[in-house]
Amino acid sequence: MDAPRSRHPFLASVITTEAELDERYGQPVPAAVAKEVPVVNDDYRRFIEASPFVLLATAGPEGLDCSPRGDRGGVVRVHDERTLLLPDRRGNNRVDSLRNIVHDPRVGLLFLVPGVGETLRVNGRAALCTDDGLRDSFAVDGKLPSCVIVVDVEAVYIQCPKALVRSGLWDPDGYVERSSLPSMGEILQHITEGGFDGAAFDAAYPERLRATIY
Repeated sequence: MDAPRSRHPFLASVITTEAELDERYGQPVPAAVAKEVPVVNDDYRRFIEASPFVLLATAGPEGLDCSPRGDRGGVVRVHDERTLLLPDRRGNNRVDSLRNIVHDPRVGLLFLVPGVGETLRVNGRAALCTDDGLRDSFAVDGKLPSCVIVVDVEAVYIQCPKALVRSGLWDPDGYVERSSLPSMGEILQHITEGGFDGAAFDAAYPERLRATIY
């Protein structure tokens, strides 16, 4: 496969050094530096505990992964100021994020709170814990997560609301009708060039979701 620079003429002009970045963007504003702390303080704890949705970013030998995670009532538990606990709920068993963590413990978390413009970011190192007592503490309807992702916090900071304001993410007037986009079944059918029954997949999915949500 051709490198992007050989495919796109506009990539003849690119930034390749930190010096070029500094020249173009200048120095960060003081508040952008001051907001970062190495622990989950009381203010940041409140954001985490209010968040039902987090994006988990990982890296490994096979590449990068950014996985959505969600739970009502708080997706991540704050164990202490240096430790976060994220149950690994049922999914499709690709376990891309978990494979990456096995090889490279570095993780990034991006927390969203419905209706709130600011997001919260956490960087740290993770381990996959299978302790029965810890897993049991995250049980829902008697169903336990296969493991709990234990994050050793290294940096925590709040992100300003510009991105969410620009996107209008929480504005109902900007919501997209689901029917205007291809369904999961349709996507699979297109990728397999008709070798997959997309209609049957879509018809069965609501019940499958109900039965396998936890």
